Amino acid sequence: MSSMAQTTIANFIWGIADDVLRDIYVRGKYRDVILPMTVIRRLDALLEPTKEAVLKMKEQLDIAGIANQSAPLCQTSGQAFFNTSLFTLRDLKARTKSQQLKADFEAYLDGFSSNVQEILDKFKFRNQIPHMVENDILGNIIEKFLDATINLSSKSVLDIHGNEKLPALDNHAMGTVFEELIRRFNEENNEEAGEHFTPRDVVKLMADLIFLPIADQMQSGTYLVYDGACGTGGMLTVAEERLQELAKKHGKEVSTHLYGQECQPETYAICKADLLLKGEGEEAMNIKFGSTLSADALPSQEFDFMLSNPPYGKSWKTDLERMGGKDKLKDARFIIKHGDDPEFSMLTRSSDGQLMFLVNKLMKMKNHTPLGSRIAQVHNGSSLFTGDAGQGESNIRRWIIENDWLEAIISLPENMFYNTGIATYIWVLTNRKPTYKKGKVQLIDASNWSIPLRKNLGKKNCEFSDEHMKLICDLLINFRETEQSKIFPNEAFGYSKITVERPLRLKVDLTPEKLSKFCRACGESNELAGVVSKLAKKQHSYSSYNTFIGLVEEQYSPNKKQKDLIRNELTIVDENAEPVIKKVHKVNKMAANPLEGLFEEIIDGKKCVVEYESNSNLRDTEQVPLIENGGVEAFFKREVLPFASDVWIDTTKTQIGYEISFIKHFYKPSSLRTLEEILVDIQKLENESKDLLKEIISEAELCR
Repeated sequence: MSSMAQTTIANFIWGIADDVLRDIYVRGKYRDVILPMTVIRRLDALLEPTKEAVLKMKEQLDIAGIANQSAPLCQTSGQAFFNTSLFTLRDLKARTKSQQLKADFEAYLDGFSSNVQEILDKFKFRNQIPHMVENDILGNIIEKFLDATINLSSKSVLDIHGNEKLPALDNHAMGTVFEELIRRFNEENNEEAGEHFTPRDVVKLMADLIFLPIADQMQSGTYLVYDGACGTGGMLTVAEERLQELAKKHGKEVSTHLYGQECQPETYAICKADLLLKGEGEEAMNIKFGSTLSADALPSQEFDFMLSNPPYGKSWKTDLERMGGKDKLKDARFIIKHGDDPEFSMLTRSSDGQLMFLVNKLMKMKNHTPLGSRIAQVHNGSSLFTGDAGQGESNIRRWIIENDWLEAIISLPENMFYNTGIATYIWVLTNRKPTYKKGKVQLIDASNWSIPLRKNLGKKNCEFSDEHMKLICDLLINFRETEQSKIFPNEAFGYSKITVERPLRLKVDLTPEKLSKFCRACGESNELAGVVSKLAKKQHSYSSYNTFIGLVEEQYSPNKKQKDLIRNELTIVDENAEPVIKKVHKVNKMAANPLEGLFEEIIDGKKCVVEYESNSNLRDTEQVPLIENGGVEAFFKREVLPFASDVWIDTTKTQIGYEISFIKHFYKPSSLRTLEEILVDIQKLENESKDLLKEIISEAELCR
């Protein structure tokens, strides 16, 4: 069937909504009737030729007492579905009484096989029947879909002379018609549709990014394609078409199996219906309903190719609660062993779970095949940098890059999607990097490559041309640096987050006011109060807390509670006081290392190594790039020590983080105007002001 004929059918079905549903439904709800009715009419047309045979088979199976009847009924119908009701839509067309039509139509729907029933349930189509009957439009809707001027059957309609009157609508063409209807409804309702509908140009690019680099390495065989946020299934079907096209071009015969999961009921129904309408009943069985994060329906399956546009900036708090909460969650996809951490957490903040969809895919990679797995996923900018070292987002980036799976990230133009104008990026990953790409990541800036749309579609006002997509893929395949393509070692995106400490310096203040308050707080510890009072008579302040405690301990043995009382009531922070010693080590057991907080001191005439207590108010952190020449020590000596000589690094708090900045690598500052240009503008303004002044003086003289 020609594309023009397909468009004619799509236009006709689209027109039914305005002809029949206007004033009965608000425009945004037309899809609730039109999409399921399109599915029903197509299935009805395919089942018409075998209707009698199916009814006879049903009767035989009932007489034989066979409970599981699906397989023989599908075999009889010649499809992956069947209908055992006594009716076809043409039978129902003759019903004139609305209540009889309602009963028979419901019986007709009940006769469909379970796979169709699930689609109707997720569409919530039965909920529409009372409303259509009440407004007396159900019969009209059925009649419109049976119009003699369109053919939704897989067989041609012939005239009385046996000539083709209307061409057959094969499965592929029917799928195209259905996708066109989905696209139009999505454009009508962009804010909602953008959540599950990715523009076709972006989908084509994603398919090329995962297939083209290995197209000449593919062998004849079976490949599995997966989308963990499959929406209406557009990515899966485009990927399948592109894979078949490339295989044919390279002289290979491949079969593809599509897998997906979707949590939105209507979107899930559209996806399964689309596959059924294309004759891919087996593939429809591989589309699962539910949340990929909290209820992964394909936990042990591995895939060759994976692509998705998961929700970003969307809360997954409900999923988190279903999984036991952040403290109890033990999902092996997100809590793993990595490096020296046995419980490496890849749980992102509950307000945005987009990166967790990527983790889910990476856990489904094939590790024992020549091509491994290739992944393309859309993200917004937050996936590049959100999350500090040790937090979920940063840990995911670290896990990915340290495993050398990240091949490239492509920045897309703004306003590429229907429901958002923000910057978006395609991440390309594989566990089979070619040798020349190992240990490297490519960033491609395609943010300025687009052509404008003639008419905005929601927030989408531009798209990629074929030339743009070829250029992006060429940069990926022919790995090279240009003004728009930068190549970096993996370590360029990593950093050590170090915690810089300074010692706590306490001055002991024994003024009468503080001493009186301390003595009252001592309660029954009059002996301690007496010792402190004696020391106060000798001097009212001590610049060394350690010395003061030593003097107290010569006369009394205070417990921890009493020491805390001394510190709370008698000390103040003073930058000129001596550091408070936390621990003392013998020199022969511990070597001094000021960078790690081990300082050498003379105590009671003996050389010792001491650790100071840190002042949390003076605590600071620094990010040290992993590629820093000389490492953390060189950075510390250059950037920190010159400004504070008593600092050290608390190595127990050091964490590794990863972030990616496109702005840093592709930002181009606007060039400043030359002095000559500025002078020309000033002269121009001066001339204009002179003329204006003359006009004012002239008008003033006329008014005299």
